[in-house]
Amino acid sequence: MRVYEAIVKGLEDIGVEAAFGGAGENAAGLMLALEDSRQIRPIITRHEQAAAFMACGYAMYTDKLGVCFATAGPGAFNLFSGLAVALSDSYPVLAISGYANRKWQGWGSLNETSGLSRTPDSQAMFAATTKKSFLLENAADTWNVLEEAVNIAFEGRPGPVHIHVPGDLTERGIDVEEERRIRLAVPSVLPDQARVEEIASVLAEALANGRRVVALVGFGAIRSGAGAEIRRLIERLQIPLLTTLDGKGIVSEGHPLSVGVFADSGHASAWKAFREADVVLCIGNSLNQHATFNYRRDLFNGKTLIYVNISEIEFHKAYKPHHTLLSDARPAVAALVDALEKRVGEVAPAVVDGRDYEARNIVHLTGKIHPGELAQAIGRMLPERAILLADAGAHLAWLGYYVELEEGQNFRKAGSFGPMAGHVNGALGVKVAHPDRTVVVGCGDGCYSLSGFELMTAVEHDLPVIWVIFDDEEFKLIKLYQLSEYMESGLVEFQNPDFAAYARACGADGYRVETLEEFEAAFRNALGSGRPTIIDARITRWAVPHYSPSPDGVIAGLVETIEKRLRCD
Repeated sequence: MRVYEAIVKGLEDIGVEAAFGGAGENAAGLMLALEDSRQIRPIITRHEQAAAFMACGYAMYTDKLGVCFATAGPGAFNLFSGLAVALSDSYPVLAISGYANRKWQGWGSLNETSGLSRTPDSQAMFAATTKKSFLLENAADTWNVLEEAVNIAFEGRPGPVHIHVPGDLTERGIDVEEERRIRLAVPSVLPDQARVEEIASVLAEALANGRRVVALVGFGAIRSGAGAEIRRLIERLQIPLLTTLDGKGIVSEGHPLSVGVFADSGHASAWKAFREADVVLCIGNSLNQHATFNYRRDLFNGKTLIYVNISEIEFHKAYKPHHTLLSDARPAVAALVDALEKRVGEVAPAVVDGRDYEARNIVHLTGKIHPGELAQAIGRMLPERAILLADAGAHLAWLGYYVELEEGQNFRKAGSFGPMAGHVNGALGVKVAHPDRTVVVGCGDGCYSLSGFELMTAVEHDLPVIWVIFDDEEFKLIKLYQLSEYMESGLVEFQNPDFAAYARACGADGYRVETLEEFEAAFRNALGSGRPTIIDARITRWAVPHYSPSPDGVIAGLVETIEKRLRCD
């Protein structure tokens, strides 16, 4: 058995069912081994960056390994953005890349990345974007290296790993002897019971003394499958549920205790609940920039911060917690509720302020579609168990604010690494992993223009993803930042093609819509067609997302911004 055949056999052992990659000479053996696999579905992308994003999408809501691959040199380097996403957003991903023939190392051969003789050092670069990168030294080490790599990908906080396969190990006559099965043996990250009892006592005492407690929940809880446990927690304690953008839908956003998204583009009802809280129980989130109003220094002043996370690193970043619980979210919350049952008696039903986004009046400024109404329409029409992805851009704020998720639906934004077009392409990996779920991408025209050519991959492999393009022919967020920081804007406008015509040229369905009614008709058709579809929605430029640099509200945030500018001037 040759090296790449052994790698494919090992991936089959752990249940991998798809691999995304770019074609190349150094990956030729892997391509043939995947072609022969009866279990793994190979998808060759137009660009390797898309393959890495698709591997992230495949792993996003599954317990399976996302796999991407590329040839040596430039092909391998195209994987970095996707691996950085996997690293920041906690996706178990394996990248496999070719590596130039070591017999010629240091001579500057084609695609050499040894770091010698003015060649790039790919080992250092992959080490910087993964949990661990391996250079396969001998064919006999294939089983051990693969097994170690995939276990590292899943252990603790999941993330990416990488294996370099030198060209000389793929030559005829180089075989992997003594075939054996690859084993996944990843220990669960379970809570320390003494810490559980300590935190349960703090929460019980706070409730007994009339102190206000809120839960702030992020994607880690969704990845852990902790929805039922979170619902049990908030209902047992009768406490408001706030989520990050990526925590949307952990419990139905129509639940009486759900008060919305806590972020700089979130809901005033969530900001109010947070301001009034004495104790904040953070579960499965990283307290990152937009969820903390740019790491606002006084955010937790006067509050007790209790932090539940699978990663010790999170306890030592911008905010110092009063109490920590190192654990996967699901067992942690289950243990906390069990401990609280012994300490907390019957709790009176809570009365919390409802969310503000459905009642918020949207003012029409032009005849084109208002992006807020576009987001509302997507939310109203989104099928059960649908997955809605948002790329980096102003459309993300509209979708996060106006789409109300039901339990079983999911929403994911571009993570803290924040690449444009990550989800434009990653959606294909999501669809491969969940063929029975509707996958919709809300993306800006700038995001789609970066890598929309993977639509041809969707058509070729019959992946019926729906892309809704928020089309205003400008980089909206960049423009808003320029205006706020420099009082002028520049180089943010561009011309778009007819995206609908492009879609039809690729063999997909395409619609160009200029009214809300046209959009709803097109979206309804897309949901029922079972075909890859682009909806080019012409939106007004004269709309600004709901945003505040302060959890005290939009007016307070504006005052702070003006005061800061005056101090600087």
